[in-house]
Amino acid sequence: MKNLFILFAFASLSFQGMAQTDRWQQRAAYEMSVDFDVNTHRYTGTQKLVYTNNSPDTLHKVFYHLYLNAFQPGSQMDVRSRTIADPDGRVMDRIYKLSPDEIGYEKVKSLKHNGKAVKYEVVGTILEVTLNEKIMPKSQHTFEMEFEAQVPLQIRRTGRNNKEGIDYSMAQWYPKMSEYDYEGWHANPYIAREFYGIWGDFDVKITMDASYVIAATGYLQNPDKIGHGYSKKTVTHKKGDKLTWHFVAPNVHDFVWAADPDYKHDIVQVDKDLDLHFFYQDDTTNYWKEMEPYAVRCFKIMNERFGRYPYKQYSVIQGGDGGMEYPMATLVLGRGNLRSLVGVTVHESIHSWFQMLLGSNESKYAWMDEGFTTYAQNEVIKELFPSRNNPHYGSYISYQRLVESGLEEPMTTHSDHYNTNRAYSTAAYSKGGVFLHQLSYIIGQSVFDRGMKRYFNEWKYKHPNPTDLKRIMEKESGLELDWYWEDWVGTTRTIDYAVKEVLPTAGKTAVVLERIGKMPMPLDVVVSYTDGTQENFYIPLEMMRGEKTENLYSKTTLLADWPWTYPEYSFSINRPVTSIQRIIIDPSSRLADIVPDNNVYPALTEVPRMQGSGN
Repeated sequence: MKNLFILFAFASLSFQGMAQTDRWQQRAAYEMSVDFDVNTHRYTGTQKLVYTNNSPDTLHKVFYHLYLNAFQPGSQMDVRSRTIADPDGRVMDRIYKLSPDEIGYEKVKSLKHNGKAVKYEVVGTILEVTLNEKIMPKSQHTFEMEFEAQVPLQIRRTGRNNKEGIDYSMAQWYPKMSEYDYEGWHANPYIAREFYGIWGDFDVKITMDASYVIAATGYLQNPDKIGHGYSKKTVTHKKGDKLTWHFVAPNVHDFVWAADPDYKHDIVQVDKDLDLHFFYQDDTTNYWKEMEPYAVRCFKIMNERFGRYPYKQYSVIQGGDGGMEYPMATLVLGRGNLRSLVGVTVHESIHSWFQMLLGSNESKYAWMDEGFTTYAQNEVIKELFPSRNNPHYGSYISYQRLVESGLEEPMTTHSDHYNTNRAYSTAAYSKGGVFLHQLSYIIGQSVFDRGMKRYFNEWKYKHPNPTDLKRIMEKESGLELDWYWEDWVGTTRTIDYAVKEVLPTAGKTAVVLERIGKMPMPLDVVVSYTDGTQENFYIPLEMMRGEKTENLYSKTTLLADWPWTYPEYSFSINRPVTSIQRIIIDPSSRLADIVPDNNVYPALTEVPRMQGSGN
């Protein structure tokens, strides 16, 4: 396993160095050892961090995240939860009510840079470090730290003694170096939103009571000494003994673990190169065994549609607090019916593609993670539980209701700065999912599918931003797509088209369309004739500088481009109006038109959707 780790790390460094000359990546190699006391819920630790500055910049300071400090009365996370208009029901004022032995904290006892002590200051959840020695471009430096921490009662993601009876969910548990990229440092305080981290390698040793089973990011290095389902060898541990678990995780940007004495451990093979591990309590539900084949199928679908998951292992861990993704593992709720357990497992595991391997700055671009994961989840669930219903319908309705509420904010808003939790979650999950499904309407499904796989393969391990995805889709489609990113991501402009008039003209039919919403889109206008035939009149936008090649219909007629400044557009059908049964704008339901009732002629109270015309 050690040789695998070295080979993986070397390959990833070489790959990053050759593939992206204009966007360097910082690198971090962690070696950590912690000694955990289950009686006090505290642990002491040492950390050696080898930091490689691949940037062209000289660094005078570095910053660490101390996430556990958020779980203290008066923290920014606490105050934000108590003052936001619609607080997360899991948080509310719970942090404010924590007693001293229930809070979380991380205390740095000492810190050295290249063997010499440095000055540092703890500012909430950020450790500010002033360096004695500059970190020059293309140089490597070593930081050595001693720290201690206390695990809080579980409120969000991390913590102890949660409502499902899991003893420890250890997320954001160690001092973590902040990311420095082409935009500079990203030392944002933690207020329960999203994360951003440096690609690196983790070598972690956890010493705790031998009765506990530990599930973690990475590969266990000493299974024969552990037992607990990791090895066929029977290992006996005396009560009160401590046991050291040694994990290695190559080329990831975080490390999570969980521990409970009652974990059951299953291993199921996806294929010869990938095992899924499941950690759960026997007394929670009988659905874990039934869920496992669905998880296997999910990974197979994702490997085929979006790109190969590159690690040899992935763990689904009962964590007791919703669901939260991490490299090579996720923490999920363990109770509930089969459909809900499959749903949370599918969603969180799909994050492995759109966050754990692409690693976008999800604090700035949460929709590139949560939205893309939501889109792929809907596609996977459609295959796991076949249905004639549109799998993305919920995302569209959620987005439309946010628009109607008047609370919508642009997707360019930083995750921490949305005025309401509703605006954040709908923008990140629902509108982000609609973004992709609607993009498949603009450029065509087959082109879109190629683009998504190319995006994953070209940008994994590289922290892509929205423009990187746009350029991939432009190259695959041959279209200009700036307008779509600018309006859908950067504004709250909405889409609303209508069939304004249908008029007889000398044996033909004149159709007048109207753009009511501020955001322009290309249109599929499908006409059904009384003789049972159909024809799609496809209207590209002029600023696309081309048209999609997708053809979902038996006949498609390409019309002239629609310049976006024109509020109306007219075209002629070479048949009398009496031969027209129905005209519908976008019967595939991929266009996020906020007033679909005016998309049809003759006007109906319920707009029919054509069979086989899309998702």
